[in-house]
Amino acid sequence: MGIASFFYRLTYRAGTPRWDSSEPRPELLTLAQGRPPGRALDLGCGTGTDARYLASQGWEVVGVDFTPEAIAAATARAAASANPATFITGDVTRLAEVGVAGSFDLVIDIGCFHSLPTSRRDSYAAGVAAVTRPGSDLYIAGISRPPAAWRLVGARGVTEDDLTRHFGHDFELVGQEAGGHVGRAGTFAYFHLVRR
Repeated sequence: MGIASFFYRLTYRAGTPRWDSSEPRPELLTLAQGRPPGRALDLGCGTGTDARYLASQGWEVVGVDFTPEAIAAATARAAASANPATFITGDVTRLAEVGVAGSFDLVIDIGCFHSLPTSRRDSYAAGVAAVTRPGSDLYIAGISRPPAAWRLVGARGVTEDDLTRHFGHDFELVGQEAGGHVGRAGTFAYFHLVRR
C-alpha cells in the first residue's frame, strides 16, 4: 500500500480531504431508516462520520481505515459522542490480522473498494465473507472508472463484473443504482449484496 498510504496520510495531514464530510452519506440515511440496529462494519471509514451516524441510531459499529490520521480524528470525535463507535487502524484486506471478528449484520464501504488494487480484492472479499453470516447486507459505493491520477495510487474502480468476480461465491448482487457523475472522477454507483 506504499504510494496509496503516503497519499492518504499526506492528504489528511493537510486538512480535510474533499471526500470527507461532517454529514453521513444520504444513501446511508435511506439504508438505516426503519431498520433495526445490529452490528455494522464500516470499511475505509475515514474520520468516521458514517460509523458515528450508525452508532447514534443504536448500532454497534466498528470502523477500519489504514490511515492513522483519519482514525485518530474518528476516535477523538467518537469520544465526545453518547454512542461511540470503535475505530481500528488497519488494512481492510486483512481484517483478521487487525482483530476484526464477526458476525456483522451490515457492512458498508463508501469509496474504499474502488481504490483497492486488483491483487488485494480477493482477500478483501474473503475477509468480508468471514465476518458476515447468511443474510448480512454489504453496501459498496464507488467510482466505476477513476481518473488517471487515481490509477497512479492503485485505484481500479468498481463495476458489477468486479463484484461478481470477487464476491460471487459468497454474496449475491441484489441491487445497483447509478449515483451520477463526480466531477471529472467518473460515475458513482451503489451496489447492494447479500451474504448467501
